[in-house]
Amino acid sequence: MRKQRQQSGAETAATEGRFSARPGTPLSEGVVGSQALGLDRRRDALLYVPVGYNAQQPAPFALMLHGAGGNAGHGIALLQQLADATGIILLAPASRQGTWDVIYGGYGPDITFIDQALTTTFNRYAVDPDRVAVGGFSDGASYALSVGITNGDLFTHVLAFSPGFMAPADQVGAPKIYISHGTRDEVLPIERCSRRIVPQLERAGYDVHYHEFDGPHTVPMDIAMEGVTWFTGGQS
Repeated sequence: MRKQRQQSGAETAATEGRFSARPGTPLSEGVVGSQALGLDRRRDALLYVPVGYNAQQPAPFALMLHGAGGNAGHGIALLQQLADATGIILLAPASRQGTWDVIYGGYGPDITFIDQALTTTFNRYAVDPDRVAVGGFSDGASYALSVGITNGDLFTHVLAFSPGFMAPADQVGAPKIYISHGTRDEVLPIERCSRRIVPQLERAGYDVHYHEFDGPHTVPMDIAMEGVTWFTGGQS
């Protein structure tokens, strides 16, 4: 009989949606600006380090997740125009398939890849452990809510722009949550998405800042700025 291969600890953590990477003392000195991490030839992760970065002053950090059919560039673009002014380090991985793994039925390969990207980033840059966010748009927002709640011992904040659902594997910690949604969203209608998600989160005891705006399935600049200000300014 063929023996079943036992999962390693890392594989088990991945299927449970858990990240092991944590901010700490950088092991090397990273450069500022845009760069690819070189972790995958086809669908890599992109990093943007603001021009004012100073290794002696740990920076706020946001893991940004693209929507369905997107790539790392789409994730970075969500907040890149605001990064230099607010000092946020941005990391945007690409999903292994057309969208994030849990949407296909379970956590696994995307968790593994994101954990590698987080480890690489934390090894090069000083990140403030009290200001670590995960955010995204559309499917990326759904995944941000899911992994943010599952990894609330890493993420202090979640930025969910127009999410469709949430599927956390567990509730760990108590990250603060920002959600925005357009009232004219025809892709992920607000009635069956955020207007259901927000009350569920509030009943579970989460601190939620919710903003409905008059618009379609998008992230207007003023909404992105509000989310970033809420995150970096510690607003609730």
